[in-house]
Amino acid sequence: MKENKIINIIGLMIILLIFSGCVEEKPITEEIKYKSDEDVILKEKMGKMTYDVTIRTNESANTARLWLPYPVSNDYQKIENVTIYGNFNYSGIHREAGSGNLILYAEWLDPVEFPNLHFSYDVWRSEMILKNFPEKEGVIPVDVEEYLLPTSLGPIDGTVKEHANDITNGKTTILGKAVAIYDYLVEHGERDPELSFCGDGDVCELLQSLRGKCVDFSSVFVALARSSGVPAREILGIRIYKDGDITGAYHCRAEFYLPNYGWVPVDPSDVAKLMLRENLEIVDPKVVEARDYFFGAQTETYIDLSTGRDVILNPEQEGDPLNYFMYPYAEVNGETLDFISQEYLKYIINFEEYS
Repeated sequence: MKENKIINIIGLMIILLIFSGCVEEKPITEEIKYKSDEDVILKEKMGKMTYDVTIRTNESANTARLWLPYPVSNDYQKIENVTIYGNFNYSGIHREAGSGNLILYAEWLDPVEFPNLHFSYDVWRSEMILKNFPEKEGVIPVDVEEYLLPTSLGPIDGTVKEHANDITNGKTTILGKAVAIYDYLVEHGERDPELSFCGDGDVCELLQSLRGKCVDFSSVFVALARSSGVPAREILGIRIYKDGDITGAYHCRAEFYLPNYGWVPVDPSDVAKLMLRENLEIVDPKVVEARDYFFGAQTETYIDLSTGRDVILNPEQEGDPLNYFMYPYAEVNGETLDFISQEYLKYIINFEEYS
């Protein structure tokens, strides 16, 4: 009885220590090359986003359904003055359960004309610079643990785990592991200009060549990170880098969670894009500068749209779960329309910067 009482007291003391924040923290003593305490003035961008979507149906179309990512305000972007109109029978804003993304949904019943929808909003966007990393790491919060789980194209065992162990060998902190994975992708990854969209993010296939586009780079980073015990996620969005048609400007970056600090942006794919576009070597000063910037930073020319993989929409689609939800998604009579070819699902996205 006395021993049980002592055990219970010790257990209670441990619980009290955990909830009082007195858990021993792990000092960050490795890989601090991307750390910066410099105060900088964050760049900003403001403008109007406009989406015009048309679904090319025929006389056999009984139902047409459309889902669009609905961006939300956060610390780095503000969404205001939303306008939605079209010849739909119903439209509404819904939230999907998996990752909590908001969705603009519309449906048409027995359409006589081509279904169409106009969606616009004002956006303010700020640059992100998160490089003043803490001296110590705490524990991963419970609500972040879901970002350690595998996805259908991003497993965390088998060959992914083997690669992760090799890449992070000797690293004991979350920051150190994240740096090692980022450096591995920057030094070994190659952008594939032949892809007509942002890539599938099939991690096991990509680890054989490390050749792809932004979804591919971000997916590999996330899978290797999660396999190493580093919470990570993809952030899917679009670049507002110019005025006019930006339909082809979709982009995906990644983030990892650093305890005692928060979510840190990383974008190895933009380093690879620079190297391809300007035919630069890894040691070129431009590449060195970009490599340093994109660990812990993201430009003001990027709007966050959604996150998550294996997405079940709301209202639920009749097709399979989406690999990711960034492009418009539509179904006619329950059949999925191809978002890449735009043969039947036509969409144009424009940005107009405010002076």
